[in-house]
Amino acid sequence: MDSLYVLEPGSFIKKDGDCLKIINKKTVLDTIPASGLQQLTLAGRTSLSGPVLDFLINNRIDTVFLTPGGRFRARLLLDEPGHVALRQCQYLRLADPQFRLDLARRIVRGKLENQARMLLRRGSRYNIDALRTVGVQIKALQQRLATAEDTDQVRGIEGYGARLYYSVFGLLLKGEGFVFTGRNRRPPRDPVNAMLSFVYTLFTNEILNGIKRTGLDPYLGALHEVAPGRPSLACDLVEEWRVFGERLVLTLINRRVVRPADFITDAAAGADGDLPVRMKPAVSRALIAAYYRQLEQSMLYPHSGDKTALRWIMHSQCRRMAESLQTEGVNYRPFSISR
Repeated sequence: MDSLYVLEPGSFIKKDGDCLKIINKKTVLDTIPASGLQQLTLAGRTSLSGPVLDFLINNRIDTVFLTPGGRFRARLLLDEPGHVALRQCQYLRLADPQFRLDLARRIVRGKLENQARMLLRRGSRYNIDALRTVGVQIKALQQRLATAEDTDQVRGIEGYGARLYYSVFGLLLKGEGFVFTGRNRRPPRDPVNAMLSFVYTLFTNEILNGIKRTGLDPYLGALHEVAPGRPSLACDLVEEWRVFGERLVLTLINRRVVRPADFITDAAAGADGDLPVRMKPAVSRALIAAYYRQLEQSMLYPHSGDKTALRWIMHSQCRRMAESLQTEGVNYRPFSISR
């Protein structure tokens, strides 16, 4: 097992020989071989023993801490030696306003292209004119990127595209009892937004793994501004993968794998009628299982011409980003769902 998610609140992880034991209320929930673990994700109030923490540090295991609702809180930051030359290139290229603008345009163009194709395909499948109309509107936004004079304008185009996209996202829902009236987060206030936030976090964590293995600095990107605690480059590179997460959420809802009763409204944490909604652990586990099945699905990767696992493609895109930062004349190209 290369990734482990601990979702049950109040869990405790201890090391027992070559295994990790997950304990909750004095009951051993699971025993996991420590060998091969590459990422550990902890949701809510999970505690670690001293030997487990030593194991994570000594074996350089990416450790991520989430809120009970699945929002990113922090990660165990480990030094990544041996990538000085690559990071020097990254800092120099992204200090060039024109290079940064061109790269931001490419990232947003890729996102808009995927959003448009998603809506146009579903609009034809469901015979819903509103989906096709907004798909065409988002596709037209790609032309405006060419005249954007700075990254602020690029962000504005990306933001407008997102508002258009989410304005019709609810029409894609076929599961009884699920309603989507717009994107909300921090915290999410309905089941659909709770699932979207969680799956976006999953994809961002995978991109972060790819960035770390490549050797880039995850905190300096082109589209997203530098901010304390924000992995801006990961936020940039996850944009092209958001529709994959959205398709996953739609699949679980439309096939009735999840139901409205699988979510909890946290009345104690709300204010002014703004009540947070989060998934029950069983739903989180189902979503994670579906996510990992998706990562193992084979797709054609045009850069190599081979069909390979989606996870490998995601990590390869991180390497393509590194190549574009190191090599003059090599432009980054986001992955398209049409391929």
